[in-house]
Amino acid sequence: MSDINLAPVCGLYCAECQFLGKECQGCGYVEGKPFWTSELPSGICPLHDCCRNNKDLEHCGRCKEMPCNIFLELRDPNLNDEEFQASIKDRERELKKRTMVGTEDWLKEKSED
Repeated sequence: MSDINLAPVCGLYCAECQFLGKECQGCGYVEGKPFWTSELPSGICPLHDCCRNNKDLEHCGRCKEMPCNIFLELRDPNLNDEEFQASIKDRERELKKRTMVGTEDWLKEKSED
C-alpha cells in the first residue's frame, strides 16, 4: 500500500522532494507544516490550510476554484519565472490525473517512476 502522507494537496509527490527525511517527513505527516512554513505568519502551507482545513478536500484537484490565486501565487523562491510556470502546469496535470484515477493509484504510479 502506498503512503497517503506523501500525497500533499498541491500536486507534488513528497517522495521526489530533496528535503524528505531531512527537514521534512512529508506533508501529510507534518499536517501541512513543512520546515519552510516557519517563515510564514500562519505557520502552515496556505494550500494545505485552504484545502484540508477550510474546505475539507483531499487535494486541490477536487476544488471547483482550481487553480485559485493561492495555487497560482504560492511560489518556491528557488524557481525562476519559467520554472515556476512549468511547475504550475505540472501540478495541475498531476491533480487532474489524481482526481481521475484516485490517490491510491496515483501514488502507485508515482512510486513506480
